Amino acid sequence: MTHFTFTPGAVAVVTGGAAGIGLAAAKRFAQLGLRVCIADLGEDRLAHAKQAIASVAAEGANDVLAVETDVSRLEDLVRLEAAVRDRFGGTDILMNNAGIQPGSAMFGGAASWERVLDVNLWGVIRGTQTFVPAMIARARPGLVINTGSKQGITTPPGDPAYNVSKAGLKAFTEALQHELRNTPGCRISAHLLIPGFVFTELAARSRTEKPAAAWTPEQTVDFMLERLDAGDFYILCPDNDVPRSLDERRILWAAGDIVENRPALSRWHPDYAQAFAAYIRKND
Repeated sequence: MTHFTFTPGAVAVVTGGAAGIGLAAAKRFAQLGLRVCIADLGEDRLAHAKQAIASVAAEGANDVLAVETDVSRLEDLVRLEAAVRDRFGGTDILMNNAGIQPGSAMFGGAASWERVLDVNLWGVIRGTQTFVPAMIARARPGLVINTGSKQGITTPPGDPAYNVSKAGLKAFTEALQHELRNTPGCRISAHLLIPGFVFTELAARSRTEKPAAAWTPEQTVDFMLERLDAGDFYILCPDNDVPRSLDERRILWAAGDIVENRPALSRWHPDYAQAFAAYIRKND
């Protein structure tokens, strides 16, 4: 089963669609008979991805649009929305998937922080504000899928800019779903995709082969479609190393820092290492 929005002829826009989860999603959408627009950076990457999507689309290249887009630039997003409207008549599914993770330090340069927040957070905010009003006006069933991260929920040490961007994205997507469900006549719902360890360009670093612990982008997208059909807002993905039950315990421990007045990020605090390990064992 797939969500009722995924009907032949519906239009999906996927940012970060030239590789990884975005490309896997675009191909799945095309296989379901949707018309697909991918947005990303790099003409060669886009051309290669467009060809891959067209190879599985019902009408081949006629069903696929590729637009070079920097999601941190409002003018690029406005141009993207207009291109989709001109080619396909409008948008039914918006997947705000573009993201970067160059690494960051708490007292690192402002430019790197600004770039991460501009792409990962503002790119989604601006993309949503650019596309969704017209999607609502179409009065058709629709979806907004925002790609978040477990790092935006448990906020582990080591990459604060990325964590901040994904924590903000979580809060934004929750607020968006509340807004949509309280908008008269709106037939659109928002969902937060929370991948596990997925072998993509973002995660590969110097590795050329998928680690045993990682899922493929295709596995992640198949899980996403299954959970969309089930009506999940939080699409919390496992992987080959971390089952949902372990994710749940990590998330509950993080929330417990507030409720129990523990130190911030107590999971990584030496004074709480034994308590956290015992908590995990107790719930195995």
